[in-house]
Amino acid sequence: MKPQVEPEKGLDKLDRKTIARFRKILLKEREQIAGEVKQIVESSNEMGQDGIQDIGDEAANIYNKQILLSLNENERMRLKEVDESLDRIENGTYGICEECGGPISLKRLEVRPVAKYCVPCLTKLEKGKL
Repeated sequence: MKPQVEPEKGLDKLDRKTIARFRKILLKEREQIAGEVKQIVESSNEMGQDGIQDIGDEAANIYNKQILLSLNENERMRLKEVDESLDRIENGTYGICEECGGPISLKRLEVRPVAKYCVPCLTKLEKGKL
């Protein structure tokens, strides 16, 4: 059984218009992430194709590709968060804490549209109490 958590203060019920606004924000962020990933992949493919290289050039290119790939992993994580948020909108669970089932404050969602937890639950999760 999940522990009860005090609901956040200053909650606003998410109406259709507000949810539509967040959906638009999330779709725009998804588009932006996809564009960034595409640029990273293109940059990665272009590296090392500028003719003859010595060992130093090759090592620098390998290092740069590793950095680009790690950036790509960060983008994938962001994209996953956005997709999960869009799924929650479709399921009617957007704005509801995945831990306690209480509402997530509008203020928190405006700061972090991909939020899955209300502030009290997030605080407890970060402290390792949940």
